[in-house]
Amino acid sequence: MTAERELLVEREGPVVVVTMNRPHRRNALSTTMVGQLAQAWDEIDSDDTILAAILTGAGDAYCVGGDLSDGWMVRDGSAPPLDPAAIGKGLLLSHSLTKPLIAAVNGACLGGGCEMLQQTDIRVADEFATFGLPEVQRGLVPGAGSMVRLKRQIPYTKAMEMILTGEPLTAQEAYHFGLVGHVAPAGTALDKARSLAERVIRNGPLAVRNAKEAIVRSGWIAEEDARVIEARLTRQVITSADAREGLTAFREKREARFTGQ
Repeated sequence: MTAERELLVEREGPVVVVTMNRPHRRNALSTTMVGQLAQAWDEIDSDDTILAAILTGAGDAYCVGGDLSDGWMVRDGSAPPLDPAAIGKGLLLSHSLTKPLIAAVNGACLGGGCEMLQQTDIRVADEFATFGLPEVQRGLVPGAGSMVRLKRQIPYTKAMEMILTGEPLTAQEAYHFGLVGHVAPAGTALDKARSLAERVIRNGPLAVRNAKEAIVRSGWIAEEDARVIEARLTRQVITSADAREGLTAFREKREARFTGQ
């Protein structure tokens, strides 16, 4: 397999499907793949004709985390250093995609794969998928966001148990604790993700984008400051051409023709 194909980016109309494509390594994150992920997120963000993205894995795994044989995760000098900015962006640690990002978890979702999952917006799990942060079992820590994010997304004690024991959750457990929103029959997670993407892109692009931005940016600050952000982004939407078109289409009993303006 050539380095150029460690990540597949496929356009399906206004939706882009990003596939981690190292099935022989269960889609473990290499330096090449992380760099290509960073580039893919930049391209998706900069293209106004892309309205949503789906992240999935090739083969029978979603992503089992960093490739320990690649040497880049432990800074012992055995591998060339990867640009910290590329790591932060590629793993979505320091970068939140402006478009809705849907995870189609088709198998094992471990380590860095599970950390990236926490930065997606809508999540679908195959019924046989597993979710875990096994870093402590290797003398490491899940330092790409999980020690901050996970306790905000699932109950505190379950987050601590996952991180401190390194033991995984089943798809049903992940759904029960709110880590994923849907569990799909075996082999259909990507189909379900596509269906959800279709529902998202029927809506006003500006409304969707601003709603996501308000939710993401308000999650880490005081409520008073969050309300300021919410109010500003709301004003942008309610004074837009899309808002006028949406109300007109409702009155005329027809599908809205949104432009994102």
